[in-house]
Amino acid sequence: MKQLNTKDQPRVAFIGAGNMGGAILRGLIKQGFPAASLMATSRDLESLELLAKETGITITTDNQQAAAWADMLVLGVKPQVMQEVCLSLVEVVQEKKPLILSIAAGLTSDLLLGWLGGNLPLVRSMPNTPSLLGAGVAGLYATARVNEQQRAWVEQITQAVGQAYWVEEEQQLDAVTAISGSGPAYYFLFTEALAVAGEKLGLSSELALELAKATAAGAGKMLVESEDLPAELRRKVTSPGGTTEQALKTFIEQGLPKLVESAAQAAANRAAELAEELKGC
Repeated sequence: MKQLNTKDQPRVAFIGAGNMGGAILRGLIKQGFPAASLMATSRDLESLELLAKETGITITTDNQQAAAWADMLVLGVKPQVMQEVCLSLVEVVQEKKPLILSIAAGLTSDLLLGWLGGNLPLVRSMPNTPSLLGAGVAGLYATARVNEQQRAWVEQITQAVGQAYWVEEEQQLDAVTAISGSGPAYYFLFTEALAVAGEKLGLSSELALELAKATAAGAGKMLVESEDLPAELRRKVTSPGGTTEQALKTFIEQGLPKLVESAAQAAANRAAELAEELKGC
C-alpha cells in the first residue's frame, strides 16, 4: 500500500459503510487521511455509530446530505438496492457532479449512470475480501469523464486496503472478478484439500491444517517479495527426481492447469451473466 498524500484532499462520502466500505474507511484513517474529509451513511445506525467512535469520521443516515457534501461519492450498497439509492440521489449529484466510485459487483457503468442521470465521472472497482485485512487487490475501470486528478483520488482510496490496477475495457472487470475477486476462495479450497491429504498421510487434522495454512502464507510471501516469476520459483524448489517433481507431475498429468483455466472462465462467464440479471433489479 502507498502512503497517502493528504494535500488537496477531496471530501469523500461512503454511501453504505458495510464490511468493504468500513474496511476502506479504516484503511484511510490508518494511512493519515483526515477524518474531517470523510463521511459515511448506513441504514444500520448502531454499526455506523461504532465506526464513527472508532475513526472520528462524520456520519449521517441522510444519503442526500452526504452526496451534497462530497467531492467523491463511494457507492457501497448491495446491488439489489443500488437502483433505489441512485434514483434518490439524482437531483443532488446532477447539481454537484461528484466523482462516483462504485464498489458494487456486477453493476455496469452504463446502468449506474442511467440511474444517476448520466454525464458524471464514474469509476468501477472490483475489490476482493483480503481488503478487509489491508491485503486486497482491486481492478479499476474509468469512464471517459474521469480526469487524471480523479484517477489519483481513486488510487488513494483503493490503495488504502491493498493494491489497485486499471483495466482499459470494462468487460475486463469480469476477468478481474474471475482471478482476484473470486481467487481467494480458490486458494482456500486448495489449502483445505492439502490439509485433508495430510490427514490421509497420517497427520492429525490440526497439524495438517496448520502446515497447509503456514505453507500457503509462506509461498504467498515469496510470490510477493521475490523478483522471480512463479515458474522460476517453482523450478527452484523442484529437484530433479525429487518429491516435489513427482507431485507437480501428478498435478499436470491430471489436468490442473486446464482445470484452473476452465474454473476462471466459468467465474468470468457468471460475472457477465450476473450483470445482465442485475439490469432488472
